[in-house]
Amino acid sequence: MQVTVTRKEIRFFPDPSRVIARFCNFSNERSKNIILSVLAMPDSEVVIALNQVLRNYSRRHRNISLIFETHFNKLAELFSELGIKPAKVNHSRKALIGSYFTMEYSIESTAFFNPSIVEDPDQSETGTDEKRVIISFRATGEGHISSLVFRSAVIDKNNNLILEPVGKMLAEAERIKRHIYNKKSFIKKLDEMRDFDNKLSPVFVLEKLGDRFTYGELKRAVEETRKTHQLTPNKELIINQMVWLALSHYEIEFSLDSAISERVIFPISDTEKNGIEDARFVKFTEENGEVIYYATYTAYDGMSILPKLLSTRDFYHFKGLPIHGELAQNKGMALFPRKINGKYAILCRIDGINNYIAFSDNINIWREAKLIQKPKYSWDLVQVGNCGSPIETEAGWLVITHGVGPVREYVLGASLYELNNPENEIGRLKTPLLAPNSEEREGYVPNVVYSCGSIIHNRNLIVPYAMSDYASTYATIDLNELLNELINSK
Repeated sequence: MQVTVTRKEIRFFPDPSRVIARFCNFSNERSKNIILSVLAMPDSEVVIALNQVLRNYSRRHRNISLIFETHFNKLAELFSELGIKPAKVNHSRKALIGSYFTMEYSIESTAFFNPSIVEDPDQSETGTDEKRVIISFRATGEGHISSLVFRSAVIDKNNNLILEPVGKMLAEAERIKRHIYNKKSFIKKLDEMRDFDNKLSPVFVLEKLGDRFTYGELKRAVEETRKTHQLTPNKELIINQMVWLALSHYEIEFSLDSAISERVIFPISDTEKNGIEDARFVKFTEENGEVIYYATYTAYDGMSILPKLLSTRDFYHFKGLPIHGELAQNKGMALFPRKINGKYAILCRIDGINNYIAFSDNINIWREAKLIQKPKYSWDLVQVGNCGSPIETEAGWLVITHGVGPVREYVLGASLYELNNPENEIGRLKTPLLAPNSEEREGYVPNVVYSCGSIIHNRNLIVPYAMSDYASTYATIDLNELLNELINSK
């Protein structure tokens, strides 16, 4: 029997008008010429030029003059080389100089896709049988750089999404805090992630640092080491892993007066400079009942991919953490929403073909995995993978999957696993749950439907999904019908 899927009419399309103001870098010589030219302007010309800029851009960005000043402050090293004290520059000239080092970036001009959905921490002012939700998306702009953005909505009793108005004053995190490292724990974490036999000590770099240090201090120690040491390949590998580990930790915080649709998590560290991809959000309940939201995502630096982890309790303050261990090597890790038998559990696809499960005492160290699902049907013979975190039901763990078949067509499937032993499959749909229709198969990457996370609402499964890596929509499925089909599928 084919499970009934109800496609909804709502569409999330990319919107090129949604822009953020980014720092724009030039060569040192060019930058110095710009600075000197503005410093040479008469005061009256500075005022006129700045007023024109503010008139054009103050309605496009929240506090654009503060952004200009922030970008001006990034030029301190150039001012030092010019022998000019930034403190001597008046406010208007600072803002005008900063404007020349600012550019707008359209975060979703290319695509708006691969959504996941979770229950909002704030359920106030919702009616009977309603639920407020947060939907995350992968937004892709110029240069195919992907960032993480959000929408807020209420699902009514008929499973209709009532979207909150989308704000236009987009902003990156108001504050980025680099992690402060303890030397002993840093060495321990470095040992945990190292994947070669030679356990060469990293002391040749860390001896230059105190018991506690920042990323900036580590970076200076690395630069000094490279100047004064003849580095072997193993030593260079250690240095690269140290820098990666340090860069992978960060904390970001958004302004309290920002709407969630205005918060943009743009690539922060070097490991993700080309994209934050396919975040799979999950509402995780600790053993003491406390709730925290996690998102596993793929960091892309233009050459390689690495799985990473975000955590938040309120969607204002986020922490970024590395994921390491032997399993930290492929896309598509999806965390279970609670511990199982006292351990964290995660779905992964370490070989790019099959589905695996792993358990760990540490949420960001994953070492061993067990194969739980292989391609089986004509529509998934190329590969199978998860489409978000498992969903707990009375019948078992419901996992929405994706399968790749002929002509590289991506479809959605579903599987069911035992609650206490989720490596054991109860059932699996023999036919796709959802395949691209005539509208959905046209886009940036044709013939693809894909999701990064679903939820249950009023005994219905709510599945947001992308249409051919271009736009997004959602569908609903009767949970009882789906579970019955899965239970009787073997």
